[in-house]
Amino acid sequence: MSLSASRLNVYRQPGFMPFVIARLLAVFAMQIQAIVVAWQIYEITGDPLSLAWVGLAQFLPMLFLLMPAGDLIDRYSRKLILSLSWLGAALCSGILLWLSTLDEPNLVWFYGALVLYGCSRAFIGPALQSLLPQIVPRDQLAQAIAANSTIMRTATILGPVLGGVLYAIGGGELTYAICLVCFAGGLLLLSRVPVLYAETMQITETSGWKRFTAGLHFIRTRPIILGTISLDLFAVLLGGVVALLPIYASDVLHVGPEGLGILRSAMAVGEICVGLYLSAKPFNRNVGSTMFIAVAIFGVANVVFALSTLFWLSFAALLVAGAADMVSVYIRSALIQFSTPDAMRGRVNAVNMLFIGSSNELGNFRAGTSAAWFGAVPAALIGALCTLGVVAGWAAAFRPLRQVDRFEDASPERQSDTR
Repeated sequence: MSLSASRLNVYRQPGFMPFVIARLLAVFAMQIQAIVVAWQIYEITGDPLSLAWVGLAQFLPMLFLLMPAGDLIDRYSRKLILSLSWLGAALCSGILLWLSTLDEPNLVWFYGALVLYGCSRAFIGPALQSLLPQIVPRDQLAQAIAANSTIMRTATILGPVLGGVLYAIGGGELTYAICLVCFAGGLLLLSRVPVLYAETMQITETSGWKRFTAGLHFIRTRPIILGTISLDLFAVLLGGVVALLPIYASDVLHVGPEGLGILRSAMAVGEICVGLYLSAKPFNRNVGSTMFIAVAIFGVANVVFALSTLFWLSFAALLVAGAADMVSVYIRSALIQFSTPDAMRGRVNAVNMLFIGSSNELGNFRAGTSAAWFGAVPAALIGALCTLGVVAGWAAAFRPLRQVDRFEDASPERQSDTR
């Protein structure tokens, strides 16, 4: 079978489509639940500070559990752990459904349910990323990653919209009931996914601390993995502009809330378009240098956005930034999977999830404080220029990453042969 034919057959791979649909249902449920619970709590309290507690209740469990989650994912069945994690998220939906039926619900129960939800999310992300290479063969992994990334972006856009519509029609009772149905459907489909490409996991460390430090040592001694993860962390941390969009829509572009909604969708539209293209026509040449070029384009697009006073130009800049970001996500995800042995995959993906979460949360904090100090336009411009500086610095510091040609060249076997 030719490589092109093999790539086309990824959708015929046993278990791949059930896995994709199961993940789509679960992501829809998670996105719907996230937007509705925040709205519901704010509707009850009328206090903006309550929204901060909503985020904190979900983030802190993830912060403390991601590394133990990675260890467990490397030692036990990833399919079972993912199933139990989705079951925990479904239990959270059930609690929120029950609370929605009460006349005067106690907010402590809402936050308790969100803590449970955060605990589940700590396992869901690393388990999903670690399970995928056990479902598809290695030569179809890059295409599978592109398809999954596109699904994630699509659900991220449509999920909140659907959640708002459902809440307007039937309130929390209907919305959380739909989330329960989605999680149940995801669990049912996941049970039909065969694990065909599992490797024998050889974990020699005897204690949890040794396994944890072994994972960190592995990342630190692999420039391809360390460079890939840290490039994304600092590029998004320093260059993200999403938190500044309300200021730009109101004070710079003067387009109001309607324009803000369009700007918020611009990056996602670019991501989905490129994701669909990559899922149909994945590439596998000059991947290292292409990733650096994509992150540089992301920075340049943000420079254009920072300086633009024209709505159409700002939209186009964000569209290009989203497209470049999807190329970076595609390459980064594939490189991490190809570079990591199966016995280490849970811990490495847990660190990657921690870095992604930190870059998004801290990036918004960085953008907001910079705008308060310097103004929105200087904050966006400084951040974009810092992203370009990170690209130049990382290209010089992580030469093995820059020189990766094919994804297969990043495999541990190839790397050990070149040392």
